[in-house]
Amino acid sequence: MNKYLSALTALLLTAGVLGGCASDSAAPEKTKEQQASQENKTEFPIIIKDASNSEVTIEDEPKKIVSLIPSNTEIIFSMGLGDKVVGVTDNDNYPEEALRKEKVGGMDFNVEKIIGLQPDLVLAHESGAHNSADGLKQLKDAGIDVVVVNEAQSFEEVYESMEMIGKATGEGEKSEKMIDGMKKDLANIEEKAASIPDDRRKRVFVEVSPSPEIYTAGKDTFLNDILTTVGAENAAAAQSGWPKMTEEAIVKLNPDTIVTTYGYYSPDPIKQVMSRKGWESVAAIKNKAVFDVHSDKVTRPGPRLIEGVEELAHSIYPDVFTK
Repeated sequence: MNKYLSALTALLLTAGVLGGCASDSAAPEKTKEQQASQENKTEFPIIIKDASNSEVTIEDEPKKIVSLIPSNTEIIFSMGLGDKVVGVTDNDNYPEEALRKEKVGGMDFNVEKIIGLQPDLVLAHESGAHNSADGLKQLKDAGIDVVVVNEAQSFEEVYESMEMIGKATGEGEKSEKMIDGMKKDLANIEEKAASIPDDRRKRVFVEVSPSPEIYTAGKDTFLNDILTTVGAENAAAAQSGWPKMTEEAIVKLNPDTIVTTYGYYSPDPIKQVMSRKGWESVAAIKNKAVFDVHSDKVTRPGPRLIEGVEELAHSIYPDVFTK
C-alpha cells in the first residue's frame, strides 16, 4: 500500500466510514505466532546501555556486523545472522563459516581494517574494552555503532549477553528462543544432578593449562559454576579466578576427578596427567578418573555452553549423565 492509500485509509477510519462495517475477510485475524513475532520484533531506533555503561543509539537494523570476540560470533551465527558478519577476530574458530570471514586481528584489532569493512555495528567485549578504549573510540568517531557486551561469569550473565546482542541486531525473538532452550536443557541437567547422593559427589580439579605452568579455575569463574551445576565440588574453590597451582598443592587437594581442557593444543593430556611422578596417591590417578573436555565449550560463554556442561557431567558421573 503506497503513502496515498495509507493516508486515505486513515482518513476514512477517522471519519467512521470504515469503522464497524469492515468484514472479517477484509482483515484476516493474525495467528498467535504472528502476534508474538510482532511483539518481540525489535523496533528501531533503539537505545542500549552496554557493559561500558554507555548508551548506544542504533538508528536502523544493522546490515554489516564485526565481532571482536569468539563468544559474540557464536551467538550471532546461532541466531542465523552469519551472512551479516563481515569481520571476526583471529581467534574465531566456530562455526566453520566464521573461518572464512575477514580477520580483523586479536585483542589488538586493526581499526583501519574494520573501518574499511564499513560495518553498521561492532560488537566488542567487556574483557578487552578497557585496553582497547582508544581503538573503540576511533570506531565510534568513524560513525560506527559500538556495543560492548558484558563479560559473563554465570549462566544468567550469558543470557544477558544474548539478550543484548539480540536487541542490537534486531533479533530479540531469536535470542529469547535460544535462551529458553538453554534454560530448559540446564534444568534437565540440574534435575539429574539433584539425584546424586551427598556421599557420591566428586571433588574435581580442572586444569586449564598443562604442566609445568598449571592453571585452574577457582571460585567466581564459569567452570566453578558448571561444576556446581552438575553436582560436583570444585577442589580449587578456595582460590579465586584463575590461579596458578604447584603440583605439590594439587596432590594435597587429592581430587576424586581431574579434568583437563587443553587437549586441542597439547597432545594426549590424559597420559600427561596419569604419568606424573609423585601423583600415584591421588584418588583421580588411582581410579583412572582423568578426562579431557572441549575447552571452548566449557569456557566460551555462548550457545554451545550447554554441550560443554553435558560433556563435563558425563565425564564425572557417566552413570548419571548418559550420552
